[in-house]
Amino acid sequence: MSTTKKQRRAAIGQMFVCAALWSIAGILIKLIDWHPLVIAGFRGLFAAVTVGAYMLVFRQKLLLTKNVFLSAFFLSATFICFVSANKLTTAANAIVLQFTAPIFIMVFSSLFFRQKFHLSDYVTVALTFIGIAVFFVGSLRNGGLAGDIVAVLSGMFMAGMYIFVGRTDAREKMSGMFFGQVITALAGIPFMFYSETAFTAEAVVAVIILGVVQIGIPYILLALASRHCPPLACSIIGAVEPLLNPVWVLIFDGERPGLFSILGGIIVIAAVTAQCVFQDRRASAAAAIASPAEQDAAHENVL
Repeated sequence: MSTTKKQRRAAIGQMFVCAALWSIAGILIKLIDWHPLVIAGFRGLFAAVTVGAYMLVFRQKLLLTKNVFLSAFFLSATFICFVSANKLTTAANAIVLQFTAPIFIMVFSSLFFRQKFHLSDYVTVALTFIGIAVFFVGSLRNGGLAGDIVAVLSGMFMAGMYIFVGRTDAREKMSGMFFGQVITALAGIPFMFYSETAFTAEAVVAVIILGVVQIGIPYILLALASRHCPPLACSIIGAVEPLLNPVWVLIFDGERPGLFSILGGIIVIAAVTAQCVFQDRRASAAAAIASPAEQDAAHENVL
């Protein structure tokens, strides 16, 4: 079934909400004095409960297919590598290097799935990465080499997550999200026995919000959006996430963003907005002249 203009726009809106909710992680994690993997594990546990509750309410069956396993694996690996990178290198390096994901999506999709991209796709990816780098230029420092490598791996795994979530069918998507969170919980929670973990009321409330609001609900939205928003588009819109972090810091901590932060944010938001407009026009033009079968192919190949 082809994707309508209304469905595409709804998917883009879902991804923007997804990115906005992802962005509250930094302000909440500061409230939790635990090992990063313990935070990731308990966040995954509460996220799994959230996704599981959604599946129960909407009577979606748990499936374990090849695509479900791959999407779950890449989702969990993204979480684990990202929190590890934050421990091994600077936070700025970790977030910038993770958002190499759109580049890896283009490379992997071209090599393994022979997907073709438009010139505007390449330009948008380049501008997005440049914008994020400019955004963090004031805080980028030399981090540990191991941490930078793990951060790049985080970007690679994130690319795989977007690709395989996009390749799962409607019945499989939530199962991939659920099992990805379960894997993260199983991998992270045991670290509480090897590190000091103080279960204060503040920490418990913060990790529940992280699991339910910051990860659980957004990944439900990602599963829904990926039905009508291709992997590269989801990834580029998701890059709005780091730009929103200083907004929460400004609101709750009074810290004002610097000039480079504002400039970088403008570059990314302009690139993403322009690409969304180009995507809409390309799909509409293709739909106007194509046969029903060609319309499906056109909607799958546009960003």
